[in-house]
Amino acid sequence: MRAVLLVTLAAGLGLAQPADPGKPATTNVMGAEYPKIHADLSVTFRTKAPDAKKVQVDLGKPWDMERDGEGVWSVTIPPQVPGFHYYYLSIDGVRVSDPASRNFYGVSRESSGIEIPEAGADYSEIKDVPHGQVRNYRYYSKTVAGWRRAFVYTPPDYDTNLKARYPVLYLQHGGGEDETGWPNQGRVDIILDNLIAEKKAVPMIVVMDKGYALKPGEEIPQPPAAGQPRRPFFSRTFEEVVIDDLIPAVDGGFRTLTDRDHRAMTGLSMGGMQTFQITMAHLDKFAWIGGFSGSGGIMGGPFDAKTAYDGVLADAAAFNKRVKLVWIGIGTKEPERMYASVHSFHEALTQAGIRHVYYESPGTSHEWLTWRRDLNEFAPLLFR
Repeated sequence: MRAVLLVTLAAGLGLAQPADPGKPATTNVMGAEYPKIHADLSVTFRTKAPDAKKVQVDLGKPWDMERDGEGVWSVTIPPQVPGFHYYYLSIDGVRVSDPASRNFYGVSRESSGIEIPEAGADYSEIKDVPHGQVRNYRYYSKTVAGWRRAFVYTPPDYDTNLKARYPVLYLQHGGGEDETGWPNQGRVDIILDNLIAEKKAVPMIVVMDKGYALKPGEEIPQPPAAGQPRRPFFSRTFEEVVIDDLIPAVDGGFRTLTDRDHRAMTGLSMGGMQTFQITMAHLDKFAWIGGFSGSGGIMGGPFDAKTAYDGVLADAAAFNKRVKLVWIGIGTKEPERMYASVHSFHEALTQAGIRHVYYESPGTSHEWLTWRRDLNEFAPLLFR
């Protein structure tokens, strides 16, 4: 079913006609003029489905579209929160991607995505500065007995300053996403290019791997909440991949500084949980630790700093001397349980005397705008 997106007013919805014609979203496929984003951040969608009985666009909530005499369905939805959002069309109850928008892997499937511009947020916009590269890196994992793919960002001078060696940040995606999330939705290379050009961050290598791993014959573990689908989110095998396969492969394939003082790890949501799980068990390999909307408290329930992670936090003075940075970020508009779990983890660390940085992204939820801001705040503190 082909879709064409044009500007129109959804009759009967009580929405005001946009005062401006709008501009095509930067996430549209080549040649697609719509969806269009208006000056007030309202968005107009339109799709051609002449045989359909009911068509909706779902961007956070479903919006009914209106049909014209030629089978073209249209709606203008109210102003949207800036940042990147997944969305889809529902045509007679069937959920489909919008052919006029690029697809992104998130929420455990390929989905349409739209970028709502954030005024003044030039930290994640391409500028006339030296640019690094995002490389498609294949490596063999003995743990899973197979080949894996990671994306690796190398800083702008990597191919010219051949005597230089670089610190490494291992940067993980969230549940339902994969290694394409940070290069695509997260704009990691743009953010790092800008920070490095402004000398706010030291040049670094950033490694982004898929956060799922199963050994041959390993069954997907049962998730903690009854009734949830079984997915490889909670397998500890990924920890073995990082320690036994990924780090050696990166250190062997790139000009890295290989000591713990030059190795960091962070991640968003599930990736934040994995970060604390992995780094706390391997402080001989990591000195810089972060969590974006994800931390040691993401799974909920009481957190005891004296017993968690086999007691590595019990001696606060020793931990603070050994670990150079613990960083935690959360959006102020995140789902209540998510916000509470991360905030309570921050409070538990404070009470235990664990030195750390806590950051709240104003007005953002469990979304890429939160995590872009987190990276922009976190990266400048690394390897100083």
